[in-house]
Amino acid sequence: MNLQALLFLYIIIILSSIIHEYAHAWAAFRQGDTTAKYAGRLTLNPMAHMDWWGTVLMPLALLYFFGIFFGYAKPVPINPYNFRDQRRGMIEVSLAGVAANFLVAIVLGLFVRFMPGFSLNQFLLFVVEVNIWLGLFNLLPFPPLDGSKLLIALADININRFSKVINFLSQPLGIVVAIFVAMSFLPYVSNWLLKLIVG
Repeated sequence: MNLQALLFLYIIIILSSIIHEYAHAWAAFRQGDTTAKYAGRLTLNPMAHMDWWGTVLMPLALLYFFGIFFGYAKPVPINPYNFRDQRRGMIEVSLAGVAANFLVAIVLGLFVRFMPGFSLNQFLLFVVEVNIWLGLFNLLPFPPLDGSKLLIALADININRFSKVINFLSQPLGIVVAIFVAMSFLPYVSNWLLKLIVG
């Protein structure tokens, strides 16, 4: 990829990540937790979700020097004790970001499928691919990804009993394992979903 293509990739992934984080904030607010709202995160304003290291410096440096992307938007703060139903709340909040990415992918993918002559279809197809990847990656059951929180909530596990293990796995080890699994298996699932949506 040339520099222009890399910057385009960066913008699409960051904007998709911001939609992902906004969805978490919206779901938490819907469940009765106002933590994200009062932290200024119940918004699609990109500046509210940007982390200078994870959203700007690190991903741009990786793209420029190595041609690869890894980064993140600032995680949305939530307080599960404010949820009307803690277990249901955690399930909804964990799924919300992933669902938002899949929704973007489905809506734009179906547009590409049924409007084949549209001039921006290549751009839209790229956005679809990015959002499928983000959705699948965040579903992986490794801390600190959404999939791990979803698994804990679905299994009705007392998170306090396993907090030390979870905190340990939430360090770079969890992300390294998730990236390895993503690179090994997700391309097959991602390609299948892309074909299913766009035809």
